[in-house]
Amino acid sequence: MSENQLSELTKNYQYNVLKLIPGFTLAATLTMLAIYIGSISWFIEMGLGALTLAILLGIIVGNTLYPLLKSSCDSGIQFSKHYLLRAGIILYGFRLTFQQVTDVGALGILIDVMMLSSTFFLALWLGRTIFKLDKQTVILIGAGSSICGAAAVMATEPVVKASASKVAVAVSTVVIFGTIAIFIYPWFYQLNAHYQWFSFSQEAFGIFSGSTVHEVAQVVAIGHALGSDAENAAVISKMIRVMMLAPFLLLLSAYISRMETQANSNRIKSPITIPWFAVFFIAITGFNSFHLLPVSLVNHIITVDTIMLAMAMTALGLTTHISAIRQAGAKPILLALVLFIWLMGGGLIINQTIQHLLCY
Repeated sequence: MSENQLSELTKNYQYNVLKLIPGFTLAATLTMLAIYIGSISWFIEMGLGALTLAILLGIIVGNTLYPLLKSSCDSGIQFSKHYLLRAGIILYGFRLTFQQVTDVGALGILIDVMMLSSTFFLALWLGRTIFKLDKQTVILIGAGSSICGAAAVMATEPVVKASASKVAVAVSTVVIFGTIAIFIYPWFYQLNAHYQWFSFSQEAFGIFSGSTVHEVAQVVAIGHALGSDAENAAVISKMIRVMMLAPFLLLLSAYISRMETQANSNRIKSPITIPWFAVFFIAITGFNSFHLLPVSLVNHIITVDTIMLAMAMTALGLTTHISAIRQAGAKPILLALVLFIWLMGGGLIINQTIQHLLCY
């Protein structure tokens, strides 16, 4: 490579980096605001974490001020939405260890597997057969309901290649029904303690909450309202669901590849698109299980990870138009409502049945 070519390449690189700065700065500013608001006690009690608040702020600004800034900010916003998301999912592995699986035992693992699979396949059947929704929206809503809320929706987006409006619709369902769960679950726990309809210890109810509620922050809020035993069991059960995100994405990628192959009239086999960030997510989780890094460093990494994911959420919100969500109609919300009812009712039956079979 000649000196002139190297100089030209360097200039192009510097120019591309400079193009990212305005949008990157906007996303970072809104993210810091979301994190600050999320640290206020009222929002913590409501289970509204930084990720949820980030997309809400993004949608507000995206439908008011952002159209005026789009020409200068779009490159940085697109970078945040795509690359920071993948980096954030990879670093999410530092929140988990394989020891958490053994802590909750076979009971919690079996319940989580059954809830995840039943909820997702119910979403596929209802969404396509009953509500006649497009495949991408159905998969996104199913992933958000069955695994870990907004983070699962965002992680699934690169696999299904969905538009920002469809992702925003799926995330909104998580916000709506996850927030409702924060009020319903503690109320149901107290009511059941009085009338003794079901056999639920604090720990058992924590597993029930962790296996059926959408977001990690929402699970924490519910468990905290019930007691330390419930909170610990709920968080561990939820973390196991989060850990299932990576194998879910790999299986989903294989499923989509198979469907594309069957739909191809030329019978050309579609290659399986491996979501490598999911593979790295598993690798980081395995590495974190050995506790090789100081706790303080891991906490700093988790903080950086939260910022990355929140910036991706903010960027998603900035590129989402309310009109697109409105055009989606009531069907996505109705699908999410049915899944929410299944998570509570079906989850209650599955939890009680498996606890009875394994504990007696």
